[in-house]
Amino acid sequence: MRAIGSSLPRADAVAKVTGAALYPGDIDLPGQAWLKIVYADVPHARINAIDTRAAQAASGVIAVLTAADVPVNEYGLIMPDQPVLCGPGSTAQAATVRWEADHVALVVAESEAQAEWAARLVKVDYTPLPIVTDPFAALQPDAPILHPHPFRFPYGERDLKSNLLLEYVLKNGDIAAGFAAADKVVEATYRTHAQEHAYLQPEAGLAYVRPDGRIEVICGGQWMHEERNEVAHALGLPPEQVVVRYPAIGGAFGGREDISVQIVLALAAWKTGRPVKIVWSREESIRGHHKRHPVTIHARWGATRDGRIVAAQMDATADGGAYAYTSTKVLGNLLMSLLGPYAIPHIDVKARVVYTNNTPSGAFRGFGGPQGHFAAEMQVNKLAEALGMDAYDLRMRNLWREGATLPTRAPAPPGVTVVECLTAAHQASAAPLPAGETPTALPTLDATRRRAAHGRGTAVCFKNVGFSLGFPEHCHAWVELHGAATIERAVVACAGAEVGQGAHGAFRQFAAEALGIDPQRVEVVAEETGQVGSSGSASASRMSFMSGNAIKGAAEQALAAWQNEERPARAEFVFRPRPTTAYNRETGAADPHITLGYCAQVADVAVDLDTGHVTVTRLISANDVGRAVNPQQVEGQIEGAVAQAVGWALMEDYIVREGRAVTQHLSTYLIPGVLDVAAVVEPVILEHADPQGPFGARGMAEMPFIPTAAAIGAAIHDAIGVWIDELPYTPERIWKAIQQRDAMRRENGQTPPVAG
Repeated sequence: MRAIGSSLPRADAVAKVTGAALYPGDIDLPGQAWLKIVYADVPHARINAIDTRAAQAASGVIAVLTAADVPVNEYGLIMPDQPVLCGPGSTAQAATVRWEADHVALVVAESEAQAEWAARLVKVDYTPLPIVTDPFAALQPDAPILHPHPFRFPYGERDLKSNLLLEYVLKNGDIAAGFAAADKVVEATYRTHAQEHAYLQPEAGLAYVRPDGRIEVICGGQWMHEERNEVAHALGLPPEQVVVRYPAIGGAFGGREDISVQIVLALAAWKTGRPVKIVWSREESIRGHHKRHPVTIHARWGATRDGRIVAAQMDATADGGAYAYTSTKVLGNLLMSLLGPYAIPHIDVKARVVYTNNTPSGAFRGFGGPQGHFAAEMQVNKLAEALGMDAYDLRMRNLWREGATLPTRAPAPPGVTVVECLTAAHQASAAPLPAGETPTALPTLDATRRRAAHGRGTAVCFKNVGFSLGFPEHCHAWVELHGAATIERAVVACAGAEVGQGAHGAFRQFAAEALGIDPQRVEVVAEETGQVGSSGSASASRMSFMSGNAIKGAAEQALAAWQNEERPARAEFVFRPRPTTAYNRETGAADPHITLGYCAQVADVAVDLDTGHVTVTRLISANDVGRAVNPQQVEGQIEGAVAQAVGWALMEDYIVREGRAVTQHLSTYLIPGVLDVAAVVEPVILEHADPQGPFGARGMAEMPFIPTAAAIGAAIHDAIGVWIDELPYTPERIWKAIQQRDAMRRENGQTPPVAG
């Protein structure tokens, strides 16, 4: 049996479905105390004083910690712009609250109820400051400055008198000449919205001081070594003094890439000497972690009458919220995605991210790709309509091919297969539904009225695999072989987080393939930072690509040692891919990505003309995965990504008003249920081996999310004849568009169509 390409059962499947698997909130230690965070509950204010006396005197309270108790009161994955605790007695940065969920105090008590009660007794004296929630208003000269104090900024010199966090440009050719050559020009403004991650278990964890004096933090995350480093930095300790351990993790999607409870747990355990536990409520989770970036994009594209896209001008403004998180990295991906995978000779692209008093924005599946590709794909569909061309034909004339040059003037990484993905999706859409598959009936408020319009739309995308734009990239693994005459057992260590994507099963398959043994003989070790070096983050669709190469390298070296009669045989390997380069700040020139993944989708929708409700009746998603390590898990990734993307496209809408979250509960923030996702999802798996990937594999976890909204948007237009450029496509928004369409037709003496 070949290990790679087999749909092996997940190693953690039985434990998870039987309830035996322990998530962070399930773990307890003898003598543990409980932690509650006191949140700012104001979006922008200066803290004059914090009165903790009543809280300290409350029953069961062990300690109340404030900013003055934090040794190094700053953190941040890319830059340390966020205080651990806001309040006096610390840094200038910490004296100000910029977000309603900023932490201002920690209460440690004998029980969760006692900690929660005492947290309500903490009194904070504020001087309110002006609130800025509109990123365009935040850029005005008279806007209140949210970060006037310096901090380490890895992008040159930051303007301390501006709310602009970072801006990129991407220029090539002569944009004026490009538009002069165009026979048709389409122009529009697109607006995308914030999205909540809504993972299975909200943030939770436990920290304690081990007998050896090290602080151990048990939590859910995506990059345990970076979390260790951030905890150590805030506590003023060397990294080896901190251990981060991951139990079962109930999903991540980028939401666990940044710090949530890790530092405050470690601080509380270190200061009290007690094991300390915290479990966020769903409301705390929704309010307390970052979201997908809302982005406003002005687009202007031109094409010749024979279907050559010759000019694209894009201007994007992303709302970064109160702190940076991974905004600058998301911005880097957004910049290129604004052009889609198209060879356009004349381009002028600007993209920026701005500080506001809204919930911070950060990593989310697709990492800027969904927003940028939404605008790009809508523009392609509109150009096709303006030219009287089929959108498929227009794409085929302009898509990248092997040997293409990226808009950054670098060669595209080898393995450009977006044409193959589009061809496969197009062919699948022409076929009837698979046997046994039937789309669900159109939901309606009145079963006697079923006026529906049907439509079909197409979209494509690319996405980087691995860290990009000069960010250092590597992955560490070791392999140990045991046995006498044959390899009876192989131990594989790689710190890649298992966040529900099946990473640890893939680790087994990579090792088994390299060693030529049954995967059942492979044991995976990946629980904590002390066992193995950093693997990097479980993000950027990189884990299979990076860990696979690292495990393959370690396994091959261990096997060589075994064949030289070493018993047991052990080898370590650090995989370092080819380097990338950052954007030139004047032109955007760069060699930005290690490799790329590609996806194409065709969406069929039914639109209820009476209610505006959109049902995705069929969605075909063709993905080039390089090599399907575990085909069943690949299908699961596609289906899960599509479900999440349909939610973003049709219903999910995280709303902040005047700096305060309005949709704080799953009763007001709607996520798709089983009847809301696409009725039929058809994964089409292509395997064009990536020349840089382990056994040909390339990442794919994000790709099926990215084109979904644009494909649905094109399908809605096909159904009702209206372009809607703002997400989400809620029934209210669709119904209003239908009413406006019908009113205009009546004014022109036309009879509105009746669909059935």
